[in-house]
Amino acid sequence: MSDRFSNRSQYVFTSESVAEGHPDKVCDQISDAIVDAMLTANPHARAAIETLATTNYVLVAGETRGAEEVTTRAAIEQIVRDKVREIGYAQEGFHADELEVKVLLHHQSADIAMGVDSNHAKDEGAGDQGIMFGFACTETEEFMPAPIQLANRILLNLSRARHSGEAQGLGPDAKSQVSLLYENGKPVRATSIVLSTQHAAGLSQKQVRELVRPYVMAALPQGWMCDESEFYVNPTGQFIIGGPDGDCGLTGRKIIVDTYGGAAPHGGGAFSGKDPTKVDRSAAYMARYLAKNVVAAGLADYCTIQLSYAIGISKPISFYVSTGGTARVDEAKLEKRLQELVDLSPRGIREYLKLNRPIYARTAAYGHFGRQPDATGGFSWEKLDLVAALQDTFGLKQRKA
Repeated sequence: MSDRFSNRSQYVFTSESVAEGHPDKVCDQISDAIVDAMLTANPHARAAIETLATTNYVLVAGETRGAEEVTTRAAIEQIVRDKVREIGYAQEGFHADELEVKVLLHHQSADIAMGVDSNHAKDEGAGDQGIMFGFACTETEEFMPAPIQLANRILLNLSRARHSGEAQGLGPDAKSQVSLLYENGKPVRATSIVLSTQHAAGLSQKQVRELVRPYVMAALPQGWMCDESEFYVNPTGQFIIGGPDGDCGLTGRKIIVDTYGGAAPHGGGAFSGKDPTKVDRSAAYMARYLAKNVVAAGLADYCTIQLSYAIGISKPISFYVSTGGTARVDEAKLEKRLQELVDLSPRGIREYLKLNRPIYARTAAYGHFGRQPDATGGFSWEKLDLVAALQDTFGLKQRKA
């Protein structure tokens, strides 16, 4: 059982996040930019894209089907350079216009395609076996655990300031870490904050500290800032060499950053680089959607949902709901009702959340959850449109979601 449901009256819990310029996040964004390009060309394209990035070098490998016009070497190279430029890399060891791009894509395995494709005898099956988790809680207005939400918010503030030119001298690569004190199960303040951010040569550690301070403060609720002695900015002293030049990056290495910051289970599968027939991605989104609506409806203060699938099989192998003892309704009845409200087959999830759209590059930094649904269909799994149905089912009065 997660420490989120600890019986201790007081404890500290920590989560970390990484910025768009972190080497692994560069790779996640490239992989998802390719997925978006493929889905733009063909909403039913298949993709499993892995990216590696190091000093002035990017390797893109994996398997695809459909959208052949955007999976040529030239097209992939352009996507890579555009994404690296958008992130902000034009440094000597990693430059959008100078890096070498190698493409090693091949056609999707016929054995995998056979399991996923529908025909007259069966519905579309899951693209692989696996387990997926979704989570929600009442700690923040986004129904996310507070440590990861605040860690993401700090880096988003810095990113916006860097791109707008408001904060001069910051580089794309950055990491944040937020430790929160919990009293009687509720977060009350930060006990420490760690922020490492790439910066221009010539800036001292003290100058960087004061440069980032207002963006950290703006991310925290009033009165939550840690003591000055526990505010760590670039603890090594300087951070000039960053991004893939400083550390090799790979797709799918930041799955805890992508989800709940360790406050809830993770099934193990990464999201980025995968089209929505991959239940690693789509079922995790659905599990979050259901958990968030359960909590927003006032049925529980915490909700963890697990789904499992077998390759080629359309129905989930299992469906499990846990509220950590916070439920105001019977959990078994809740499990049953959720499965009645939503088709949990791979096809059903894709159609319900409208996932066959180019909406994934925007998820690949600053978290897949706790974001705002947008007009073009992004973050559809963050909607609260099941709240009324759930409240009606269990006879609860409607509350503001």
